[in-house]
Amino acid sequence: MAALNEEQQMIKDQASAWVREQAPVSTFRAMRDQGVTQGFFAETWNAMIEMGWTGLIVPENYGGAGLGYQTLGLVLEQLGRNLVASPLYASSVVGATALMQSASEAQKQALLPKIADGSRLVVLALEEGARHNPTLMQCRAQLTSDGITLSGTKQFVMEGAAATDFVVAAKVGRGQGGMGVGLFLVASDAPGVQRHAVKTMDSRGYASVTFDTVALNLDAMLVGPETGQAVLQGVLDVATAALAAEMLGTAAAAFDMTLDYLKTRKQFGQVIGGFQALGHRAAGLYSEKELTRSCVEAALAALDEGAEETQELVALAKCKASEFLHEMSSQLIQIHGGIGMTDEFDAGFYLKRARVLENALGNASYHRDRYAKLLNF
Repeated sequence: MAALNEEQQMIKDQASAWVREQAPVSTFRAMRDQGVTQGFFAETWNAMIEMGWTGLIVPENYGGAGLGYQTLGLVLEQLGRNLVASPLYASSVVGATALMQSASEAQKQALLPKIADGSRLVVLALEEGARHNPTLMQCRAQLTSDGITLSGTKQFVMEGAAATDFVVAAKVGRGQGGMGVGLFLVASDAPGVQRHAVKTMDSRGYASVTFDTVALNLDAMLVGPETGQAVLQGVLDVATAALAAEMLGTAAAAFDMTLDYLKTRKQFGQVIGGFQALGHRAAGLYSEKELTRSCVEAALAALDEGAEETQELVALAKCKASEFLHEMSSQLIQIHGGIGMTDEFDAGFYLKRARVLENALGNASYHRDRYAKLLNF
C-alpha cells in the first residue's frame, strides 16, 4: 500500500470506524428486507453528507474538498467492505466527474455545490443493454434551432430511482451526416421522462429510464459530438477505477471473513486452517488481494496525476478486481460450506454484490481486451 499523508490517514480511519460502528452489514440486510425502493437509507446518506464525503473530489471553488481520487478510493474501499448502500458513487463520483469534465462554468457553479452538499443527485445514464458497450447506442438527440429533442431508453441506471438529474449519453448528428456522442443534462421530473425501479440481486436502487421525445434547451447539451466520445471515456475511466476501489473493499472483507473462519472452525480436533491445502489456498488468495490493491491504487494515482497510461491502468485495475472478487466471493461460500449458502449468513450478500460489480462498466474479459488494444497487442 502506498504511504498515506496525514489527511488521507485521518479520512481512512474515519471511514473505517463509521462503517464498522454505524453501517454494519445488518443495516444493508434491514434495507433489503424493508424493500426500500430508492436503494439506501436516508440516514446513511445524511451521515455521509455530514462527514463531507459527498464533496471529496469536487474542487474547493465549487464547495468541495478537492482531495483527489486516491483519497476517494480510501472511502469507497471501506464502504465496499460492509456493502454500504448510498448514492455516493453514482452521484458524488460519477455524476460530479461528468459535470467537472463537460459542463459550462455556469452549470458547474449551479450544480457542483449541490452535489457536494448532497441536495442534488446527478447520475450517468449510459447503458442500453445487458452488457457494457458504450459504442452501441440507440438513444438519440435531435438538435433544432429551438432546442433539443431526446428519445431513447437507458437500462440499469445506478441510483436511477433516487436521482434528481441525469447526464444522458446519446447519439447526435454532426457535420456531413455523421453521428457522434453528446452528453445531456436532464431533470428527472422533466416532461417525457419515465423511470421504473429495477430489482437486482444486490438490492440496490437501479432504474430503467425512458426519455420520450423530451424537449430540452440548447444549454442542456453539456458536450457535443465533436468531443463527446473522448469526454465520456474520461468519465468512464474515473467511474471504473472508483468502482474497482469499492470492489477491492468487498473482496478484502470476504477474505477477512474466510480467514477468520479458517482460524476458528475445527474439524478432526484442529482448526481447519491448519490443513495444508486450505492454508495454501488462503496464502494464494492473500497474494491476489495485494496484487489487486496495487493495481487499483496505481489507477487512482494515475487519474490524480493525469498520467499518459491512465486508460491502461484503469483497464488493468477493473480486470484484476473483477477476477479476484469473483474468486474470493466463491471461496467465501465454498470454505464456509453449508452455512455459506443460507440467507441468515452474510456470505450470500457478498456473492450477489460481487456478480453485479464484476459486470458493471465491463467485465474482466472486456477490460482484458481493452488493455490489449491500448498496448497494441
